[in-house]
Amino acid sequence: MSAAPEFELDEQYNYPVPPPGGWTADDLDRLPNLPRHTELIDGSLVFVSPQTKFHLRTMRLLENSLLHQAPDELDVFREFTIRLDRRNRPEPDVLVVPDGADTGPKETWLKPEDVILAVEVVSEDSVERDHEVKPRKYAAAGIPHFWLVEQNDGLPVVYVYELDPVAKSYALTGIYHDRLKLSVPFCIDIDLTAVNRRRPDRG
Repeated sequence: MSAAPEFELDEQYNYPVPPPGGWTADDLDRLPNLPRHTELIDGSLVFVSPQTKFHLRTMRLLENSLLHQAPDELDVFREFTIRLDRRNRPEPDVLVVPDGADTGPKETWLKPEDVILAVEVVSEDSVERDHEVKPRKYAAAGIPHFWLVEQNDGLPVVYVYELDPVAKSYALTGIYHDRLKLSVPFCIDIDLTAVNRRRPDRG
């Protein structure tokens, strides 16, 4: 994501003031006028910057490819929050979940035990969160698969991690540049060089 544009706040602008102990996961649904895709990390609200074309196109490629290749019992969500605990409700860029995890059209979050794969596409304002904070929290919550996606010369590079259930931490299982081909959590084959194509070959 690009840096947030510079702007001036008028005297009437009111920052949301957290209650003692910080915000809770439920507050994301109750606070008025929050920016889209606001996350909660350790009781603090996190606002994201405008998306870059790379970020948007990478999410689109991964979402469409995973939807096309996932078995019928799985579904793919985009930019949907996970309620890890009372003080943490991050929003991965792409998620793979069991089809039964859809708890209704008005639900705004998932339980961590219903998430099979969480994907974060790194942006300029989220490097520390995506590299350190979120993987640690996803692993502690038991999410079995995690992908971290970086940009290299305009193309996505995917770092694939699997959960060590004993240590509750992720182990790197591969780094993928032009092609992402995996057998878990299901058979996946994605042409990463297709990120800038409007209709990439799904074969």
